Amino acid sequence: MIFKDQIGRSISIPCPPKRIISAVPSQTELLFDLGLNEEVMAITKFCIHPNEWFRNKKRIGGTKNLNLDEIRALNPDLIIANQEENDETQIKALCKEFPVWISNIKTLDDALDMIINVGELTGRNEKSLELAQQIKKEFEFPILLKNTRTAYLIWNDPMMSMNDDTFIHNMIMRCGFENVFAHRKDSRYPEISEEELQHEQPEVLLLSSEPFPFNEKHITHFRKLLPQSKIILADGEMFSWYGSRLVQAPNYFRQLIGQVIS
Repeated sequence: MIFKDQIGRSISIPCPPKRIISAVPSQTELLFDLGLNEEVMAITKFCIHPNEWFRNKKRIGGTKNLNLDEIRALNPDLIIANQEENDETQIKALCKEFPVWISNIKTLDDALDMIINVGELTGRNEKSLELAQQIKKEFEFPILLKNTRTAYLIWNDPMMSMNDDTFIHNMIMRCGFENVFAHRKDSRYPEISEEELQHEQPEVLLLSSEPFPFNEKHITHFRKLLPQSKIILADGEMFSWYGSRLVQAPNYFRQLIGQVIS
């Protein structure tokens, strides 16, 4: 059957596919929750959820450094990738040899569309639609914050944040936070100096647990830079994983908002 991916490509995929490789952690977890244990042959070394797959499934490298020879040896009839998380050159090479469905996620709506589409192309239509509807309903929570000026850091040394063309920004906005670096157009994930951070004077500073593992010692450092800001360690998976983990995100966001307003 012919399916269209999220970057507008049409791909011929056997329906349903029997030999699937996932090159993206968020989408690996989704495949598990759709009940595709037998069909998924291999995942990346960063696909840490679910733990049983992380321990037992074959790993084909990292998201940016896939082992193409191992992928070829597995001869998949479907590879599920992502435009941002995977290396463009590697994915283009795989597209010449195998059906590759590529997601492009910048908003919650994009994520819901991806979930439904992955269900359709793997023969799990009903389950994926139910999941998308559940996530959409969970996100209908009341927003108790209003334009709370917030900086969200994903990396340290150099410090990095994100602009308004990212999925994390969309999650931040849905919580009632105002991303103080939304305007940065030089990069989707711009480097931020200490002086720039101080200049923005965010009311809240969120330090993500991934990809850089911020911890308590970093709070002490940033408290000196931003003595008036509320500094919180944030669960990066809740802000950046766009598959079935989204079911858990709203409850986490409500707890986080409670920390901010307490």
